[in-house]
Amino acid sequence: LSGGQRQRVWIAMALAQQTDLLLLDEPTTFLDASHQIEVLDLLTDLNRSRGTTIVMVLHDLNLAARYADHLIALAGGGLHASGTPAEVLTEETVRAVFDLDSRIIEDPVSGRPLMLPIGRHHVLDRAGTPPVGEPTA
Repeated sequence: LSGGQRQRVWIAMALAQQTDLLLLDEPTTFLDASHQIEVLDLLTDLNRSRGTTIVMVLHDLNLAARYADHLIALAGGGLHASGTPAEVLTEETVRAVFDLDSRIIEDPVSGRPLMLPIGRHHVLDRAGTPPVGEPTA
């Protein structure tokens, strides 16, 4: 089985237990984008229809913001931020937890925060000019 197939089997086994609580560590790892959404939609359906409590670790901040009701950001072995996606997914938190500059905008699909990572080679100056050495078109 591929990594993605194994991941889906583990999730199916967890769901078959019909427990009131699911603890999932990176349930979307090894899955392509369509299967990531499929799994997270299924988990959301379980939460809404059965009241299943779902606690999961996700490193994809945008999927976490889109699907979670409550986020926790950990840094340095402790709690850095806790709250709604809008309260937790901020430029300050991304910088503090991941040492990454970003811009947070509203996701036009979900209305939730959407994190845009900024690499040092992909920033326009105030006039809208790309950095020296970058293609212009």
